[in-house]
Parts: sequence; structure tokens; C-alpha cells
Amino acid sequence: MRYKNAMIYTEDFRFVPGSFAVENGRFAQVLTAEEEGAVDLQGAYVIPGLIDVHTHGNSGEDFSDGSAEGLEKMAKHYAQCGVTSFAPASMTLAYETLHKAFVNAKEFVEKDIPGAAALRGIQMEGPFFSEKKKGAQNGEFLRDPDTDAFSKLYEASGGLIAIADVAPELPGSLEFIEAASKLCTVSIAHTDAEYEQAVDAIGAGVTHLTHAFNAMSPIHHRKPGVITAAAEDERVSAEIISDGMHAHPAIVRLAFRLFGAERMVLVSDSLRCCGMPNGEYELGGQPVFLKDGLARLADGTIAGSAIDVYECMLRAVSFGIPKEDAVRAATYNPARQIGALEQVGSIANGKVADFVLCDEKLQRKAVYLRGECIRQEN
Repeated sequence: MRYKNAMIYTEDFRFVPGSFAVENGRFAQVLTAEEEGAVDLQGAYVIPGLIDVHTHGNSGEDFSDGSAEGLEKMAKHYAQCGVTSFAPASMTLAYETLHKAFVNAKEFVEKDIPGAAALRGIQMEGPFFSEKKKGAQNGEFLRDPDTDAFSKLYEASGGLIAIADVAPELPGSLEFIEAASKLCTVSIAHTDAEYEQAVDAIGAGVTHLTHAFNAMSPIHHRKPGVITAAAEDERVSAEIISDGMHAHPAIVRLAFRLFGAERMVLVSDSLRCCGMPNGEYELGGQPVFLKDGLARLADGTIAGSAIDVYECMLRAVSFGIPKEDAVRAATYNPARQIGALEQVGSIANGKVADFVLCDEKLQRKAVYLRGECIRQEN
């Protein structure tokens, strides 16, 4: 199938008028001469399918449940939102629970489920976190970094762990980072680390920052903290939850200034309450209460979000982030951070033809999964 008269988001991170084709579920002939018989997209904007590298669930389901049916339900919901690839995040839980969830992910990848977003990795969020900054993580299961335990889970997942989180102030963290960074991206998360500890962690192999500003030491003029250490080193990319509640819109703008669009990664950190009504849900063995779009633990601690990363992208644009930068932070950059850039993350010859047709303001008009339209707006 060939398409013409489109505004295509290209690998130089701008919209260019042109045409493209889809052959066997992959992009072909991107920005080549138009041909007769091509479908006229009438100036629609075309962006790559979004990629969420930090999401726990939606539709009443959570990745850590280890449910095959639940994971399939989640993946189909993501796809309908225009989130065509994802790396689900686990929680701070018992190793046995994580093992079950990771094996379930491996089995999911081996299936061919029509209409489902592709699982392209796992973010192992916990249990190697600080008690002081555990946030909504379950403190009962916090552990010091354990390379052997990580290796067993990595093997159980079939090598799907793409991001491993750690608090660098914990005993054994540097040794863990050095070992894990040979297998996947290592990220600083849920940490009370000082600036110097973060610098050492980056030197040992950290290249990612999990939900920047949330559950970590703040920036202070005499204690610059984790964020400053990460911003100073161009090897480190940073996630941000741009729902307007986890981080104020001004902080979202600040993050893009600190790290630059080339190092920002938009994430949802969505929970099972995403796409669900107000009420009580569960997260890592703890009750979570959703009210008016914000999920909290019983003690008032803010948990993850209740929206998908497509909505996070739209909100980032509404906060003043240029749409070209917001798209990059929701497609190309996350694909790079989980090692999936050869397959997805941009519209380029040979890549999987996951894409979204939208208007100039990035509002969805249609979603295509591996070249097939799975959602068409009225």
C-alpha cells in the first residue's frame, strides 16, 4: 500500500511533506516520488507509533500479576491508544512474583496476537531501592542490589529486561551497575543518592534516569543531587511523567531544557487504573485510590498515573514543548533506550510500519499496527 500527501515525521525530527509505502508490514520508499493510485492522506500528519518504556498496566490489569490474559488485554489497549510498542515495568515484589511476570512476558513475545502492541522489553523497577525514596513501592520487598538474582530474572525473561533500576547509594550498587550495564540499560531510580554517588554510578554504566524529579533527591544549590549529575552527562537520558500532576508543567519544560529533546523520554507510569473509573485498585500488594485522574496510596503518597503515554505527549505539547520534540521523546528516544531502534521508533525504510495519522495538533485520526489500520476516528 502506498500513501501520498502526508506530513511525515522523519528521522531528522521534523515534519516533511511526502509519501511512503508499506510492504509486508514494514515501511518502504519513504519520501520517494509519488505514484498513481496511492492513498491520499490529505495532508495528515504521520508519526511513528508511540513507545512507553515505563508502564505498569491499564484496563484493570497489571504486568506484575503475571497473567497471560491480562497482558494481552493491556497490549490491545495500548495499541488502540497509538502506543504500538511497550516495555512494561515491574514493581518491588518478591523474586518469585517477578519471575512469574517475566516468564509471562517471554511467552507473550512468542505469540502473534492481532491488534496487540509489541512487548519490546521490560523495565525492572525494583527491588533495589532506597527506603527513604520508595514512593509507592512496597517497602516489605526492598533489597540491596543482587547481581545473581538479577541474572536469574534476566535469564527467565529470555533477555527481555531492557532497563534495570537501582538506587546507587545502596551497598553493592556499583558492582551491580557494572555487571547489569553489559546486558541492558541501567537507570537510577527511587534514590536518596547525593551528587557524587550519582556521578560514580554514571561512571559505572548508568545511562538512564527513571521518572525524573519523582522519588529522588531534589536539586539544591549546595546539594545538587541526582538530577544535576544526570543532566551534566550527555550519556544519560531522563524519563518524565508529563501528566501535569507528577511534575508541574514548568518542571516538564525545565527537564527539556536541562537534558535537551535528544535525551528526554516521555513515560506514563500508568497503573491498572488507567482507562478506569474512580475507585480502589491495587499496586504491588497495596491499595491505590484513583480520584479525578490522580492515584494515591492510603497515606496520600502519589502513585503512578492513570493516563497513557499518547495523552502524556499531548499534555507535554500543551505545556509548551514543541510537538517535534514531544514526538521524539515518545518514539525515537525510548526505542533507543531499550535497544529497539533498529525495528521501531521512526518512519524509515525497513522498520515496522507502526504509525499514527493525526492532525496538526497531534490529535489521533487513525492507528496502524504493522501496516494494518486498527483504529479509525469518526
